[in-house]
Amino acid sequence: MYNLLGDLSVIEASSFVASPTAGLYCAQLGAEVIRVDQIGGGPDFRRWPVTAANDSLYWENLNRAKKSVALDLARPQGRELLQALVRATGQLITNFPVKGFMAHDVLAAGCADLITVRVMGWADGSPALDYTVNNAVGYPMLTGEGPAPVNHVLPGWDLLSGAYAAFALLAALRRRGETGAGSEVRIPLSDVAIGTVANLGSLAEVLYEGHDRPRLGNTVYGLFGRDFVTADGVRTMIVVVTPRQWANLLAALDLGAAVAALEAQRGVSFATDDGLRFTHRDALFPLFEQAIGARRHADLAAAFDAGGIVHSAYRAMSDAVRDPALVADNPIFGRAANPSGFDYPAAGAFATMPQLERQPPRPAPRNGAHSEEVLTERLKLSSGEIARLIDAGIVGRGQ
Repeated sequence: MYNLLGDLSVIEASSFVASPTAGLYCAQLGAEVIRVDQIGGGPDFRRWPVTAANDSLYWENLNRAKKSVALDLARPQGRELLQALVRATGQLITNFPVKGFMAHDVLAAGCADLITVRVMGWADGSPALDYTVNNAVGYPMLTGEGPAPVNHVLPGWDLLSGAYAAFALLAALRRRGETGAGSEVRIPLSDVAIGTVANLGSLAEVLYEGHDRPRLGNTVYGLFGRDFVTADGVRTMIVVVTPRQWANLLAALDLGAAVAALEAQRGVSFATDDGLRFTHRDALFPLFEQAIGARRHADLAAAFDAGGIVHSAYRAMSDAVRDPALVADNPIFGRAANPSGFDYPAAGAFATMPQLERQPPRPAPRNGAHSEEVLTERLKLSSGEIARLIDAGIVGRGQ
């Protein structure tokens, strides 16, 4: 963590991945992020993976460094308290529906300069998930091989939307600082997805070519890149992006003469042209399969590292978590007193600022752990008023 946003307080009313990610990134850079949930936890509070005690490791990590207020949002008093917290704070991250008690115009009626960042499914307000948006923009029909679509397991659009939401919040804050004007920023997953497709040139590609790109399995489109199997059975990915890497790869595999002969045969030069290497992969790949298949992985890895060649063996996530470079010796990780009681490396801010001292990661809160503190500080409620709300089941604490 770094205390770069120490003067910023944000109310977060959200669930699942995208919207909590926006709050998490703000919290990891020092903002006070106050997550407001239903008493007992929202719809994502027990989402898998969970421990034997049914504590969600997913929730525990997406909500690190945040404060928690628990309200009964099914009752008018609970909703009114959430509205009051938003107005008193002035910044909101949410994935609640556009209309209803959390509508921006309703909240801004008591806070004219309110900034609301709203993560959505589709721009018209209809629901969507990462998995359905990904299908809608066509990536499962480009992934893998064969006729069946292949879904990936990483919720990439959720994560990208969450990061974009955090960025949009800071942009809206800057505008408010210059003009005094509040605003609502709507970030639909569908727009993040199709906009990214456009930014990568893929939308233009389909319109230009008049058809979809062929499915290539593990082959990298437009580059020399694919998985190969070494003599000792290690499957490794190799990707070349610069002329120097190409030259060093040929040298490491002693393929210079064979590739030169192929170039002469086909009247091309692969030295500086990514596209030609991709186009002629039908002839290049067999040469590399044979050369790589005759060498042990450890020997190849040493030669590739010496030549600055990008490569990585495939491995399970259970192997990755035991990699010292990725986890044990990585400064983004530390220890925290997790509510689940399970001790494991916790991630802090992904950015590293050499000029600043990195603070250790902080734990996620228990549901309602900060209800009394926040209601006292933000709404100036007395201890007696808060006690009555707790007794009435409107406010929860520390579950």
